[in-house]
Amino acid sequence: MPIAMGSRVTLHYAIRLADGTPVDSSFDAEPLGFTLGDGTLDRGLELALLGLRPGERQTLTLMPGQAFGMPDPAAVNHVPLESFPADLRPEAGQVIGFTTPDGLEVAGTVVAVGDEEVKVDFNHPLAGREIVFEVEVLAVDDVCDD
Repeated sequence: MPIAMGSRVTLHYAIRLADGTPVDSSFDAEPLGFTLGDGTLDRGLELALLGLRPGERQTLTLMPGQAFGMPDPAAVNHVPLESFPADLRPEAGQVIGFTTPDGLEVAGTVVAVGDEEVKVDFNHPLAGREIVFEVEVLAVDDVCDD
């Protein structure tokens, strides 16, 4: 049975930068199980899985914007230094968890630290990057009806 939207999928995956730098992999760990379309994977990665069958292995190069989107300048914000906990001194390159006003947890990368504010990039770290996406499909179950 090929993968379709709503399919329950079990697979191993690896994500690497175009230069081969590893980003994430499940090949030496537990496989990933999810329902295609539930948001577990970025939409671009989901589309790369459509039509694959159990036992198939595929490696795709996804151009900037095909996965994780393009960087949005509006996602770079200035956060008052006083809003950080006293025991946390932000440093450039540091990834920090933030809670949005509606309670959503998001990660932000510190770009620069000034005397009164911190420049934080809330774009996905892989936004605008060319990536290599490798998958090995282990199982595909019937399309969910809910």
